[in-house]
Amino acid sequence: MGKQLLLLSGDHLFLPQDLNKQETIILCAEVKEFYSDIPHHKKKLVLIFSALRHHAEMLRSQGWQVEYQKLTDDKLEQVIARLCQMHDIESMTVAEPGSYALKQMIAAWTDALALPLQLLENEDFLLSHQEFENWAQGRKLYRLEDFYRFMRKRTCYLMEGSRPSGGRWNYDKDNRNPAKTGMSFTKPPSFETDAITQAVIKDVEHHFPAHFGNLEGFDFAVTRKDAQKALAHFIDTQLPCFGATQDAMLQGEPVLNHSLLSPYLNVGLLAPKQVCDAAQQAYEAGTTPIEAVEGFIRQIIGWREYIRGLYWLLMPEYLNSNFFDTHRDLPEFYWTTETKMTCMREALTQTRDRAYAHHIQRLMTTGNFAMLYGVAPDQIHKWYLAVYADAHEWVELPNVIGMSQFADGGLLASKPYAASGAYINRMSDYCTSCAFDVSAKTGDNACPFNSLYWDFLHRNEDKLKDNMRMKFSFRNWYNFEEEKKENILRRAYELKNPHNL
Repeated sequence: MGKQLLLLSGDHLFLPQDLNKQETIILCAEVKEFYSDIPHHKKKLVLIFSALRHHAEMLRSQGWQVEYQKLTDDKLEQVIARLCQMHDIESMTVAEPGSYALKQMIAAWTDALALPLQLLENEDFLLSHQEFENWAQGRKLYRLEDFYRFMRKRTCYLMEGSRPSGGRWNYDKDNRNPAKTGMSFTKPPSFETDAITQAVIKDVEHHFPAHFGNLEGFDFAVTRKDAQKALAHFIDTQLPCFGATQDAMLQGEPVLNHSLLSPYLNVGLLAPKQVCDAAQQAYEAGTTPIEAVEGFIRQIIGWREYIRGLYWLLMPEYLNSNFFDTHRDLPEFYWTTETKMTCMREALTQTRDRAYAHHIQRLMTTGNFAMLYGVAPDQIHKWYLAVYADAHEWVELPNVIGMSQFADGGLLASKPYAASGAYINRMSDYCTSCAFDVSAKTGDNACPFNSLYWDFLHRNEDKLKDNMRMKFSFRNWYNFEEEKKENILRRAYELKNPHNL
């Protein structure tokens, strides 16, 4: 009797539920071709491959027959074809991949091999594709707040009957405190590398020597047990203060009170219900204020589910969105970190060293700059996909195309997240030690964000002037004297030469 092949990859550590152990061959594959076109951060690759190797060992200990394919130049379809011959495979089951392109490729391979294909929906989410499509049906715009309230009612997190706990759905206004010098933060747990992880580090250095980032100090959790320790640490020590500082930025403080749990959620070491249950319990125990718990749960049941739903709903057309028709190359300093702008250097350096930057650094620093500068959406999308440990296309692409770059023209966000240096100055201590003057709009010493912000409005006036949330900004621009406008635009033009940054 023939067997079925279950394909697992490192971005979905699937736990088989209803499959027969005697009739199933599990293939865990480290596919080099999937990580070669884009220079994924070395620490991201170690996390993915080490988690997969540990996962395979766990499956074997449970009695599953596991075939493990370590990094090789072979194509995945070649590996599958060999296994089909070795084990008399009659059908193939795939845990849903994290990108539309890979899903299409797998379908093509199974057609070529004449293998019936069963695609298992990813169980690391609270909502199925069909359920999201049902929510989205008939809507011209897909607004997060509408979806978030739908999910609160569905999951019953922070609900008292039909009403939200505390009487408010959203405590975002209470969670925008700026950073203050001298604030102290509890560092997240660090996990030692075992023999499996050390072997992966050597393999990644060998196969991907030119990729972005360094491997020094790798300390991610790579097992469920350690990921659960990271969750417990966050709930006990960081969540109580998370809300107030979630939008803050401080030099030398890359983590603040952020959880660093997204890499574990996105590969399957943690489940969203598990994470949200822990946060809800902290609120019910009275150890954590509602604004912190609400802000955190919103990121999981709101933003994460919303982004994933939109990705599968809108692909593949969404990939080519370019509302502002921008085509500039991504500045080289995004890769080298060599820039005079303190805010950018801080975000980029910790990205290089840790494969991590928190959401405000991504949205309002590196993302904001790319949009103001006019970077082609495809280029900044590929950069984000490469450099962060939690970046998989289903989550990264809508965040960049829709939220960060407004390249979808407002399908996801109601306005571009464009800001001058004043925002960064308000929310961080970056500007106090910068080579540029955050208060100046023109001149060689003026903060680049200032002139680029007004230049962005000027370039895109026809597309944005009727946006109600942009009216105030355009009114200010129109009130500038012509000479001042010319000086601002001249400064912006000079900054288009990256050597001036």
